[in-house]
Amino acid sequence: MTRVLFSFILLSIQFWTQAQIKWQDIQTLEDLNQFDPQLIKKTLDQYDLNYPGLGEVKTAYESGDYLKSARNLLDYYRNNGKAENYRKDIPTPSNRTVAEADTTLKNVFIVQNVKGKVPYLEDGHRDWYYKGPNNDREWAWLSNRHSQLSHVLSVYYETGNPKYIEYIDLFLRDFILASMPYPAVKGSPSIWRGLEVAARVKVWTRLFYGLINNPGLSEASKFLILSSLPDHAHYNRNFHSENNWLTMEISALATAAAYFPEYKRSSDDMEYAVETMVESMKGQVYPDGVQTELTSHYHNVALINFELFEQLCEVAGKELPDFYIQTMEDMYSYIAHVVRPDGYRILNNDGDRGSDEGHITRGAEKYNKPEWTYIITNGAEGVKPKDGPSYFYPWAGHLVSRSGFDRDAHWSFFDIGPYGSSHQHRDKLHMSISAYGRDLLVDAGRFAYTGAVAEKYLPYARYSFGHNLILIDGQSQDAGPKIADEPVKENHFKITKDFDYGSHHFGQFIDVSGEVNHTRSMVYVRGKFWVVVDRVDTDRKREVTTMWHWHPDCEIVQDGRMTKTANDRGNLAVIPIGKQKYNISQVKGQEDPLQGWYSPEYNIYGPNVASLYKLNIKKDTNMAWLLLPSEGETPATSTRIISEDDYKVVLSVEVAGEKFTITVPFENSAETSVTRL
Repeated sequence: MTRVLFSFILLSIQFWTQAQIKWQDIQTLEDLNQFDPQLIKKTLDQYDLNYPGLGEVKTAYESGDYLKSARNLLDYYRNNGKAENYRKDIPTPSNRTVAEADTTLKNVFIVQNVKGKVPYLEDGHRDWYYKGPNNDREWAWLSNRHSQLSHVLSVYYETGNPKYIEYIDLFLRDFILASMPYPAVKGSPSIWRGLEVAARVKVWTRLFYGLINNPGLSEASKFLILSSLPDHAHYNRNFHSENNWLTMEISALATAAAYFPEYKRSSDDMEYAVETMVESMKGQVYPDGVQTELTSHYHNVALINFELFEQLCEVAGKELPDFYIQTMEDMYSYIAHVVRPDGYRILNNDGDRGSDEGHITRGAEKYNKPEWTYIITNGAEGVKPKDGPSYFYPWAGHLVSRSGFDRDAHWSFFDIGPYGSSHQHRDKLHMSISAYGRDLLVDAGRFAYTGAVAEKYLPYARYSFGHNLILIDGQSQDAGPKIADEPVKENHFKITKDFDYGSHHFGQFIDVSGEVNHTRSMVYVRGKFWVVVDRVDTDRKREVTTMWHWHPDCEIVQDGRMTKTANDRGNLAVIPIGKQKYNISQVKGQEDPLQGWYSPEYNIYGPNVASLYKLNIKKDTNMAWLLLPSEGETPATSTRIISEDDYKVVLSVEVAGEKFTITVPFENSAETSVTRL
């Protein structure tokens, strides 16, 4: 009897398999039901059929007519009047094309500046685990966020060419069916990882409502979106991470809950999202408005998702506390105040040197801050700030010094804060400098996270070697405290009308024996120059290497002990002050060990010059530097140490006939002074 039953089941499976429709041919709900008889009912079971407007859906469901119930559900979404911000009229058909979108239609995706063609598998599905030409799992992850669909959709609206919507239709069926079954476990495969899940929810919501009344997107694809969104919401609620990942994942949970409140879990998911997001904001944004990863790039990621969450709460009718709204304003204030004169953000930690102009302009409009408009337009619009032009963020430890708000202004970033909660580099006390519209001293950037590029360059980027710091016996800083439990104390910084002062220390170096501590103090004489004093306290002999990394567009010249740029416009000279006998070298694109490399964006990199000043010391030692900007040629300059001890250095600087006496204390801001003679 058992053998007969088994044979019957086997024959039934074989018959069903033979009758099964190919996934590529699925267009209607009937096709979908033939492909997977359980999917439609399983999807309908996710719905609260007592939700207002779902009466016809419920009636058909209770009668057992699941196909009719599913069709009624799609009719409900066509006519419920929700998500007006996403709904679009059907464009006038045409044969117009856009080359970049046509590249996507060939399954050639450009992910973080790397182009790769996704191959097909034997079953006709794309290989959603393909890692791109560099075997980079980041490539696979990001290609599964479906930003390429957003671009193709925009091109469809622009051109009306039906081939674009046909691609979206087949793409969605391919992906959603290939992603089944939902594993319901936390992991990091190419498809089911939190950031990718979160991104797809946002893209699909726009697609669904934008195309709900468009016959170009098949009813099968529309229903497949509805079938998969509950799984996406479940993942984002149950397996979300912390920090900026949480903001992306929980904002996606809120997206599903706000725009699809008909799901049984949506109301509870929205309550959970509000509670979780508010608590996360308290934990991941410092009181000065800086996100705790201390990476300008990811600060913006968090802010964008906090703001998206605010909009979703408006859609869902949820009120956020005043704290939440004020924190977003503070986050905008930070990016407005630390932006470079050319509108680009700080390049620090795992970030890219991208433009913040759009963010700051939007924030200025939202919060009625004409002074932010003034900053980002270099004074062409808005109202001149009453504070500044330099700003210090004490919890982040970020000191940004400026000569003014014009496009040619001097600008520097000095990092005297904690290590950061994620995406960190071993770069405490690093400085970056721009002047006259040109980057001069730079951070190395981030290169890549995985794959061949990362294997080679990521240690260089994340350790001290790619920063404007010192090495002790050739070794990098070690990790520091991830989170600050208090702001930087006032003895470490000072901003006045005529100068800025910042100072801090760090004493953990990898594989370095004995006791050693590095203190760096910086004085910016407004509109003139920077003075940097590095002090090394040590219990034994050391080799100290001071590194200055130049932007790759700079032409570098060594003139005696001075290293300077020889650009047509916008220059900087690094001038040692004192009588130390440095061993000076200019290194560019060195392979072993890696030195002299720069990455302004993910997967974009090339060689730059690193000026290395090596000094052998026997005891506690002070090293002083004049960083002198100039529009053209470096002016005549003389410097000398007037006095120095364990607590401060007093030095003289003369530039083009102007004489200054500058007192640079070690961590005692009150003693800082700049006297013009």
